[in-house]
Amino acid sequence: MPLEAPIAPVAERVADLNERYRHHGATSVLKHALSDAQVGRIALVSSFGSESVVLLHMVSVMARATPVLFLDTEMLFPETLGYQAELAEKLGLTDVRILRPDRAQVFLRDPDGLLHGSDPDACCALRKSEPLQAALQPFGAWITGRKRFQGGARQSMEFFEADGAGRIKVNPLAHWGREDVAEYILNNRLPRHPMVARGYPSLGCAPCTSPVGSGESERAGRWRGRDKQECGIHFADGRVVRPVIEDAA
Repeated sequence: MPLEAPIAPVAERVADLNERYRHHGATSVLKHALSDAQVGRIALVSSFGSESVVLLHMVSVMARATPVLFLDTEMLFPETLGYQAELAEKLGLTDVRILRPDRAQVFLRDPDGLLHGSDPDACCALRKSEPLQAALQPFGAWITGRKRFQGGARQSMEFFEADGAGRIKVNPLAHWGREDVAEYILNNRLPRHPMVARGYPSLGCAPCTSPVGSGESERAGRWRGRDKQECGIHFADGRVVRPVIEDAA
């Protein structure tokens, strides 16, 4: 019986995947990512935020047993928690895994729940990055909803990226624009997050998210007044990516 060929390093696989799927669309990239041996065991990481329903719906149609990792930071809007439960049931997702911060670490590092005010990076690490990295250990890849139109470092994003040395990040919607997202949601009659209509085009934790005014970028309400644009769960070459989100105008 012949021995299986050793799997190539992540960087080599990412380069090959991007070359093979360069001219494919979002649904084709996602479909192949869910079954391609070069990608490996995969999970969808979803915030169940303003645009999350697009990938959640695609996955529910293609492979509804795909693990979906949802970070409950214990500081989310109640509407987000309700929307998460509603979508999981409506779409028939069978493996939604709710991730929460380690109780002992919360007690040690944020016992009064006010860390977000003094050190939002430390709060995101405690409540988002650390739980997610622990949950991703069994997986060789994860799916994100990031898009080039969101600006900054995302403008040159490819379908496949190296997430450090041991994991692949898949961005099926990398080349989609705002109109593509809106059209998909409308055409498939998908429910929107209830806070979108109230001026929240980008949603995170309640203490660090505010409504967006006319003419502002859609992420202007995230960590308003602070030099911070990302929660820290996205990495490039093992380092946190903190892109500057540019105005839509």
